[in-house]
Formats: sequence, C-alpha cells, structure tokens
Amino acid sequence: MPRLVVTAVDAERDAVLAGLPDDAGITVATVGVGPAAAAAGTARLLAHAEAAGRPFRAVIAAGIAGGFPGRAAIGDVVLATRSIQADLGADSPDGFLSLDQLGFGTATVPTDPALRQRLAAALPHAVVGDVLTVATVTGTAARAIALADTHPTAVAEAMEGYGVGHAAHAAGVAFAELRTISNVVGPRDRAAWRIGEALAALTQAATTLACNSW
Repeated sequence: MPRLVVTAVDAERDAVLAGLPDDAGITVATVGVGPAAAAAGTARLLAHAEAAGRPFRAVIAAGIAGGFPGRAAIGDVVLATRSIQADLGADSPDGFLSLDQLGFGTATVPTDPALRQRLAAALPHAVVGDVLTVATVTGTAARAIALADTHPTAVAEAMEGYGVGHAAHAAGVAFAELRTISNVVGPRDRAAWRIGEALAALTQAATTLACNSW
C-alpha cells in the first residue's frame, strides 16, 4: 500500500523528494501552513486515495521546526511521540486552559507507536519527544519559557502536526511527525535561523524513508 508524506511548504516537499528515489512508492505533497490547512489538505489526500482504491497505509507530517533549548539543537532530527496543539483552549484569570481542561476534547494526537519505532530504528540519533503545534510561532523568551514549563516533554514547536494527525486518525491511518530543527524556540531572530541546514537534514532523513518499511 502507498505511503504519504505531507509538508507545509514547497521547500520542505522538495527537500523530502531530494532524498527519495523515483520508485520509492511514497507520495509527497504540500498541504499548507498551520493546523487548519494541514488537516484539510491531508484529509483530502487520504479521501481521494481511499476512493481510488489505493488507500495510504501511513502518513508522516514532515518539515522544519524550532527546537526547545537544551532539548533539540539546530540540525537535529526529531520524532514526535505526540503532536499537541499547545494554543487550543481559552484564556482565564488563572492562566491558559487547554481543550482537555475545558472538557471539549483533547489537544493531543498520539503518533502510531509501531510506526514511530520503525522510524526511530532507521534514525537512531533522532530526538524523540512531544512536538507542539501552534498557530502563532513563539517569538519571545517569556512565551518559550511558559511553553517549556507547561510541556516538559516537548522537544520542538511546529505548526501542522496536530492537524495532520487528526486527519490521519479520522481515516484510520497510522500517523507520525518528523521534524528537523532550524532555530531555537524563543525571541524571533531571523539571522540565527539555519533553514538550509535543516532542509539538508530533512533530505538526509528522507533517504531512510525509502529504505525502510513503514
């Protein structure tokens, strides 16, 4: 059965494709930036494949991300244990209330354990931990500290994993999230970003996807 990798932007898609042979049997598609676009785009791809009689057996949300200081460094490969929508909830006088605390569902989508273990075996140096999904990328030290304190097992921050995971779970398809680190989560400093290095790491990680059954 075919496999699917989705990215937020074309540069990430191209980096993944650069690491795959033409006969890898892996579809790589850009679905857009943010959790809503990612969920809608992934759901559409999964539905079309199922309608065509060639359902995907697994989907990976892939791309670059910010790493939490001391947990994931620039250039690292990260595999998510869970994708957590960290800013989905409500403000209150006592602080942020998550979707779970509000009783309206859950802001956490677990990745598939068997799929994650296969990817971790293929990428033995990968950092494994939670990856936060946010609609607004962190740009201050205070926000970075608050997120790190609230999510002590989070290693990275991105914008699409939770949306992709929701679409995959709804379709009954195994889900994983793979990120490479381009910057530190904290004050916004474009000069310190290493996007080229992170995209190169994404290409290198993609070479393992073609060589391993997932």
